[in-house]
Amino acid sequence: MAISSMVSFLKTYSVPLFLLSLAIFFQLFVIPSSFPPSHYDVIGIKRYSSIEEVTEAYEKLSSKWYSGMEVPATIDFVKIRYAFELLTNPLWKRDYDIFGIDEQFHVIENLKGQYVGESFSEIDLPLLNASYSDPAGPVFNVITTEDFQSIIGSTKAFLVQVYSSGSNRCTQFSNNWKRIASLLDGVASTGMVEVGEVQLTTYLAEKKSTGQPFFRNGLPSLIAFPPGCGSSDCLVRYNGELSVDAVADWFVTTILGLPRILYYSKESLVLSNLSTTGIQGQNFLAKSGHHKVKVICFSKTGERAAPYVRQAAKNYWAYASFAFVLWQEEESSFWWNTFEVDSAPAIVFMKDPGAVNHSWFLNIMEQNKQQDLPQLRSVTSMELGCDARGYSRAGNDTVTWYCLILAGRQSLELNKMRETIRRIQDILSSNGKLNSADNDHFQAPAVDALKEKRLTFTWLDGEAQNKYCFFYLHSENSYETCGPRRDISDVAQLFLVRYKRNSTEDNIKVERKPKTIWNTFHDEDVDPASQLVARYNGSEDIPQIIQWISQTIKDGESRDLPFFRTKTPELVPEDADPIWSRGAQSIVSANKGMKQRIQSIITSIYDHMGDPRLGPIFLLGASISFASIWLHRSQSTQPSQPNTEIELMVSILCWELVQVIELLEQVKSNRENRTRTKSNQDQPPSITDVRVKGKVRIMASIDNG
Repeated sequence: MAISSMVSFLKTYSVPLFLLSLAIFFQLFVIPSSFPPSHYDVIGIKRYSSIEEVTEAYEKLSSKWYSGMEVPATIDFVKIRYAFELLTNPLWKRDYDIFGIDEQFHVIENLKGQYVGESFSEIDLPLLNASYSDPAGPVFNVITTEDFQSIIGSTKAFLVQVYSSGSNRCTQFSNNWKRIASLLDGVASTGMVEVGEVQLTTYLAEKKSTGQPFFRNGLPSLIAFPPGCGSSDCLVRYNGELSVDAVADWFVTTILGLPRILYYSKESLVLSNLSTTGIQGQNFLAKSGHHKVKVICFSKTGERAAPYVRQAAKNYWAYASFAFVLWQEEESSFWWNTFEVDSAPAIVFMKDPGAVNHSWFLNIMEQNKQQDLPQLRSVTSMELGCDARGYSRAGNDTVTWYCLILAGRQSLELNKMRETIRRIQDILSSNGKLNSADNDHFQAPAVDALKEKRLTFTWLDGEAQNKYCFFYLHSENSYETCGPRRDISDVAQLFLVRYKRNSTEDNIKVERKPKTIWNTFHDEDVDPASQLVARYNGSEDIPQIIQWISQTIKDGESRDLPFFRTKTPELVPEDADPIWSRGAQSIVSANKGMKQRIQSIITSIYDHMGDPRLGPIFLLGASISFASIWLHRSQSTQPSQPNTEIELMVSILCWELVQVIELLEQVKSNRENRTRTKSNQDQPPSITDVRVKGKVRIMASIDNG
C-alpha cells in the first residue's frame, strides 16, 4: 500500500520534482563550473585589484614559502605563480579583466604533468613568455572608435580583426593577416581594432546571457560587415581555421557572394571526355560561348582563385569564362604546344608569366572586353544601346542614335567580317589610319557619332537569334544569314539601325488597357523608340563601308522622317544567368540555412547554460507547479474546506515570487557592479583597471548605421 502511494505521489508531482532536480543540478554543478575561481581568488585578493596589490599579495605568500613557514603543493604554486605573472602584465591583465581573455591557461595543465611529485622550487620561472610586439604595424589600417563611425554602413564590405598587442596568437597571425589584407585589396576594406579601444571592442564582442562581453574563440577575432551593413545585427563572425586560404574563401564566398573558379585537368579543359556510355562530352573551351573570352590561369600551388579574379569572373561573366589549371611539369610540353605557356603562374590570354595584381588584371579584362567586337545578346542589348526599349550610350537625353549590326552564322565569312568591322571602328575612333588615297572616305558624321557615343558596333548570331535576324533582314537571300544552315553558303550581312525617341510622347503617360482573352493574340505594345533600317549591299572594301556608314548617319540626322514604331522580337537568352550575378547573399540553400540555424540554436543553449538565473527560475517553476497540483487535489477532496489554507498558500507563493525577483535584481546589480568602473576613492593607480561600463553602446551614429 505504501509503495503504491509513493508511486502515485511521484506520478502526481513528477513535473515539480523534475524542475526541482534541475534547479539543484544547476546550482550545485552547472553554475560553479561556469564561474570558476578567478586568478584574483587564487592569490586571495578582490577582483580588479591593481598591479601593486597583486605584487604585494604575492610577495607575502612567497616570503612564507621561501622562509619555510609554509610549503605549498606544486599545483598550488603553479596556479598562484601563473596568476601573479598574468596579473602583473599590463596588457594581459587588461584583456583578462575586461573580456576574460586568458590564452595561456593551458600552461597550468602542462606543468601539472611535467612537475608531478617534485618540489615547487624545481619549477623553472617565469612560467609565461611575454610578447610585446605589435601585430598591426605601420602598414595596417588601425581603427579607432571615431574612425569606425565613418566607416560602418558603407557600400563596400568590411573585414575587421580584433587583436591585442600582448597576444602571442595575434603576433603569430600577423603574417597571415598581411596576406589576407593584400588579397582583399580593391575588393573589400580591412581594418584592425586593438582591445584597448574598449568601447568599440565591446560593441564588436559577443555578449553572454549576463551581458558580459567576450570573444568565444579568443583573439584574434575576425568580424565581417557585408556591404551596407550599419549595425551589429548584420555582422558575421568567423569561427574557422585562421589560415589565409580558409579566411579569404569564407569572406569572398559568404560575405561578397563571389563565385568559385573551378580547376580543370588537361582532358577536361581542352580535350573531350569519354563517359561510360562512350559519348564524348564538352570540355571547358567547347562549352564556353563563342562570344566569350577564355581566361585560363595556371597555378603551381593549387590555391583558390584570388578574390579580385573571382570579382572579375562575376563582373565579366557575360564576356569571359574562367578556369584554373594546376601546373604539372610532366604536362609542360602539352601546354607549350597548345598555349605557348612554359611555366606557372601564367594567364593564357596574355601569355604573361609572373605575378599579377588587382588593377593589372582588371585593366586587362577591360581592354579585352573593349577590343573584342561585342555580340548583340539579351544581356548586352541595353548596354550597347541597340534596343528600342532603352537609350543610347550617350545617355537618356539623346534623341537619335545608331547601331551597326553585323549578322551571320558562325563561319569563316563571319569571322572575316568581324575583323573588318573592328578595323573600321578603330579607324573611326582614330586608333587606326587609312592610307592617303582613302582619306576622302573618312567622313565626319560617323566620327562624330562614335565620339559622342551615339554609334555602336556589334555582331549578331543569325542562327541563335533567327527571329531577330529575319525581322531586320527579311529578303529573298536572308536565309544565307539567318536561321539554321541550309547549304554551304554563308553570307554575313551588315545593316544600320537608327533609333529615335519622341521626347513629347515620352512625357505623356499612356493608359494601357488590361489584356483580355480577345487581345491575347494581338500584342498592342510597341517599342518606345522608332526604328529605321538601312542594309549594306556593297563590297567588303573598308573605305566604301565607312562612306556608307557616314552617309547613312548624315541622312538620318538631316531628314525629319515620320515615326514608325513596332514591336521588335525579343533576343533569345544564350547564357543562364548565374546565381551570383543576381546577388548570392540573398539566395541561401535550404541545407546551408538549416545547418546555420541548428548551429545557432546549439550555441545559444550552450551560452545560456551558465546563466545564474536559471536555478532560481527552475525553483520558482517547481514551487508554482507543486502548489497548483496540491491546491487542485485539496479542492477536489475537500470541497467544503474553508479558504484559509488556500489563502495561506497564495501568500507563500507571492512571497517566494518576490524573493526570486529580488534575487534576480541582485544578480543583475552585481553583474553591473563588476563591469562598472570603480569609484574615484577606490580606483587603483594601474592603467589596466579599465571597466566595461554597464551595457556600453557605440554612439547613436554607429547603431543607426
